[in-house]
Amino acid sequence: MTRSVQALAYARPSALESAGSGRLLGLETAGGLTPRGAEAHPRFFAGFLTSPQIAARGLLAVADVASARYHQRMRPGSLDPVVTGNGDRLRFESFSGCGGVYARLDVLSAGLDGAETGHGTTNVDVNNPLREALSRLTGDDPLHLRVGPEELAVTTPDGPVVEKKVPLPDRWLRGFAEAQVASAGFDLRAELSGAEAVRFLRSLPRSGARGRGPLWVVPAGRTLRPTTRPVAGAVCLAGPDRLVALERVLRHATALRVYGPVPDGRPVPSAWEITLPGMRLTLTLSPDPARGFSGEGGVLEALATEEAAGDAELVAVLLAWEPRIDTAELAERSGLSTARVRAALTHLGTAGRVGYDVADAAYFHRELPYDADRAERHNPRLVDARRLLAEGAVTPGGGPAGEPASVVSGERTYRIRESADGRLSCTCAWWAEYRGRRGPCKHALAVRMARRGVRAGAMAETETGVGGTR
Repeated sequence: MTRSVQALAYARPSALESAGSGRLLGLETAGGLTPRGAEAHPRFFAGFLTSPQIAARGLLAVADVASARYHQRMRPGSLDPVVTGNGDRLRFESFSGCGGVYARLDVLSAGLDGAETGHGTTNVDVNNPLREALSRLTGDDPLHLRVGPEELAVTTPDGPVVEKKVPLPDRWLRGFAEAQVASAGFDLRAELSGAEAVRFLRSLPRSGARGRGPLWVVPAGRTLRPTTRPVAGAVCLAGPDRLVALERVLRHATALRVYGPVPDGRPVPSAWEITLPGMRLTLTLSPDPARGFSGEGGVLEALATEEAAGDAELVAVLLAWEPRIDTAELAERSGLSTARVRAALTHLGTAGRVGYDVADAAYFHRELPYDADRAERHNPRLVDARRLLAEGAVTPGGGPAGEPASVVSGERTYRIRESADGRLSCTCAWWAEYRGRRGPCKHALAVRMARRGVRAGAMAETETGVGGTR
């Protein structure tokens, strides 16, 4: 697995301190991006939390996911959560070490009482002493939150007193993009009251149920009923023990909302959102505890075209840290179709520049503070498809009514056929195993690129020094 090292430098550790009649939660920021450009220690908020204890527990839940590995349990080095200021809210995000769980705490305007929230994205220091202090926080004494340095002018200290170096797998970066693409296809499937949410979540099987296949749940009156089959209206719950982070805030829940795609008989991802006073905590689960988001292949079609790359550059200029991106408005401002805008947003998602909020059913702007371009450059199927195209191994064929396409790979020639609805199938082992459920194989992807007229020379240049892995 390809890894990079993420170096996070903080002016000092984040801490929970006494401050007059209340307490001060100071979250220190590392390097990030804002409307003013790159900053060493951006400042996003200074004010009070309206529900201090709930916010503390929500932040701990996001940190729990960042330090967890739900498959083949062990404790890897974890990356500090990412915080984004969107003008009217703060979003704290993390990904599990195994790449199968995405967590986000949205502290909305109703949960913040202070100056206007800034704009930008950076990592925030969540160290072990801070976690212990937040765990002991009780009651609702006033809690002042500061995200960033005490003074806005302090952006370049003499030197960091805290530095963390964390191995960052490429699949972890790709997971952010894949989780966003999957979430964009979700609909609200069920909603439970706070009391019913507590009863349902506490009734779920723990790790002892592992290995029995995915659990499915269906709405039944005011609650959810487990089922072993993906019947109509069912939501997949693969690895119910992966929802354990929700227990941090469960007693404060006002509702549980469950999101997922239309079931088609196979395991699929799902999102579980706990609504809280002034905030939301959402966990998005991959289709299987042993399967992270990085290999789902949802972004490949958008990446396999120069058109999407060019459109993404145009759309990126129009983004302004919006908490909700209006695709119709972007289409009007950019002169692109809504479909091309969505493909461009998917492309931007691979670089961590947009996310997707299932509660708002909308994309949001953020700029992840790491070299997320690696996620595209090191996507195995995309790399291999570009290599096949550059080697002249692709005969595009004539589409649905013509001859099937062919791709020479190694000592074998694979046939790729296109159905009437535009889907490509292949004679390779990858297609036989997944049948398009995890995106196109490298051969179908290469054919798609050839038919779209992607320049082989340009593709080869982007992969200099990068080899295929599949």
